[in-house]
Amino acid sequence: MGSLPHSHKIIIAGNHELIFERENDLARSLMTNVTYLEDEEVVIDGIKFYGSPWQPWFYDWAFNLPKGELLRKKWNLIPEDTDILITHGPPYSILNRNDWGNEQKGCEELLKRVMEIKLKVHAFGHIHEDYGSKKVDKTLFVNASICTVYYEPINKPIV
Repeated sequence: MGSLPHSHKIIIAGNHELIFERENDLARSLMTNVTYLEDEEVVIDGIKFYGSPWQPWFYDWAFNLPKGELLRKKWNLIPEDTDILITHGPPYSILNRNDWGNEQKGCEELLKRVMEIKLKVHAFGHIHEDYGSKKVDKTLFVNASICTVYYEPINKPIV
């Protein structure tokens, strides 16, 4: 990723990136020419980005927290003046439906925080089946999942 020609590359971990949760220092040392955000912010050209990998408990993968207070504490770390939020998972009810029972898999606590902040953009993935974008009020929500639920990379990047 560090060899891509883009001036700025911001990444977060997700549920498959176990090394970032278990060996964070090692994982960070392996990355070059990228900005990794884990409950952190970065300002680039006057735009404040905040990134976080957490999600409601999902099997036994990385960056899981039980619904409720622990997730609320993580989302309350998001600064009020954030312009662009990057999370692994979606907020509840927005681009968060899976194919198995058409269930909404997003995080209720994340939705509450996102609505408080009034972001310009909230980008996420995790729910592969609900790829796309949607404007709610003044916030553009982007489910940028490139792969299908079967890990086939068929969706185009959303830029």
